[in-house]
Amino acid sequence: MNRALPALLLLAACSREGTTPAPNATPATGLEAAAIAAGVIPDPASADITGLYARETDRVCIVPAAKNYRIGVFVDYGDNLNCAGSGTVTRDGETLSIDIPAAPGCSFRARFEGDRIVFPAQVPEACAGVCQRRASIAALDVERLSESASEASTLRDTKGRLLCGGD
Repeated sequence: MNRALPALLLLAACSREGTTPAPNATPATGLEAAAIAAGVIPDPASADITGLYARETDRVCIVPAAKNYRIGVFVDYGDNLNCAGSGTVTRDGETLSIDIPAAPGCSFRARFEGDRIVFPAQVPEACAGVCQRRASIAALDVERLSESASEASTLRDTKGRLLCGGD
């Protein structure tokens, strides 16, 4: 009889319906939260988004404007395959709402991860209006190079136009 009790308890535990975590369970982002609390990584919810971001030939600039922020995007694949556009960005925590008026309908949300910006894998078709041929701003992933608004405001496209200059 003593051998049956542990087996029954084990069976009862395995047949429990639902898999909701206990209210005091550590969230999946526990390690990230600890790193933020220790100052090892910046808190995306409170870090300023101003700066120049890059990865290889991709560039993003963000500078403060009269209302919210101004953003410039430049992607260069070479051989006259590139994208360049300017617009506005508003922020809600880690979500950046981007609007590029030069391509009407090119509005989407990107993620801000402290020192990194990630565009969605699919952007509206209208965003092709700031790109040449097969180039795209979809899935753009850049890391901060500088927090300086003055450095960010110097980003230019292939025609020499400032992407974050002006208001």
